[in-house]
Amino acid sequence: MSLPISILDLAPVSDGTSSSAALAQTVRLARLGDELGFTRLWYAEHHGMPAIASSSPDILIASAAAHTRRIRVGSGGVMMPNHVPLRVAEDFRTLAGLYPDRIDLGIGRAGGTDGRTLRALRSFEGDQFPQQMAELLAFERQEFPEGHPFRDVKVVPDKVPLPPVWILGSSGAGAAFAGELGMGYGFAAHFSANSPKPAFDAYRAAFAPSPWFDRPQALICVSVICAPTEEEAQYLAGPQALSWVLFHTGRARRLVSPEEAAAYSYSPEELDFLETQKGLWIVGSPERAKEQILAKVEQAGDADEVMIATTMYSYDDRLRSYRLLADAFGLSASA
Repeated sequence: MSLPISILDLAPVSDGTSSSAALAQTVRLARLGDELGFTRLWYAEHHGMPAIASSSPDILIASAAAHTRRIRVGSGGVMMPNHVPLRVAEDFRTLAGLYPDRIDLGIGRAGGTDGRTLRALRSFEGDQFPQQMAELLAFERQEFPEGHPFRDVKVVPDKVPLPPVWILGSSGAGAAFAGELGMGYGFAAHFSANSPKPAFDAYRAAFAPSPWFDRPQALICVSVICAPTEEEAQYLAGPQALSWVLFHTGRARRLVSPEEAAAYSYSPEELDFLETQKGLWIVGSPERAKEQILAKVEQAGDADEVMIATTMYSYDDRLRSYRLLADAFGLSASA
């Protein structure tokens, strides 16, 4: 079988544009992914970041699913500390009812933002992820014990099961947990320097079949910028590099142009930081990008699927990057 290739969309916001324009681009990318044969399209949840417009995955999922016919659409992910489990259950049952067999529920245990914004979101104090997941599953299975205050709470819509659930991580902490519950597991290698292999090994060792998955499904997300030549790809990667430096030093802003990024004078400390980040990014021609993606898959212990996050200043260049990768991997949408 060919390796499934998917898309992670953060709805990047470029300098000189608007968040509304970035959100409109999510529809263009969804249609392209559907047309080219990508397996799934997920939306991240981030808050308070000038260069990212994807704060509400459920809304973006509904929009993308309405504009496509085949590709699976989901969250990459719903950041559980920002939500109450009942609302997550209702939102994703609604999506699953509207678009049967096309929705995924990816769940993360982090907040996806800074501490001040977390407080504004009225998030849970401390790490209550296991309790929140237990509550979500109890609502789904109607398994609250006798005397529990939520025992008689009705989840609406009823008789619509949750879509396949994935646990997302960047350190391996939730890998065995995902396996024990028969969920999918996704590793965020697009920003985490940790090796995904120990996490995938723990996930597969703990896996027990569930109504969602009868076998383990381990997904790795990687950051890729692809252009016809190595030189152009490196040039177009400049805005992403500078964006990470500015974010790291508390000066976050919208994505600058490749010209502005090329003219930026990095300090020695910033260059040291970039060296630690560049190993996480795949930048190059289609042939080179494919080679590096497959190498990461192998290093991870043969991931079952690859999800690609692409952050570029030009929306047209971003779409071209996905087209080039689709060609390189021989993707084809079914009729």
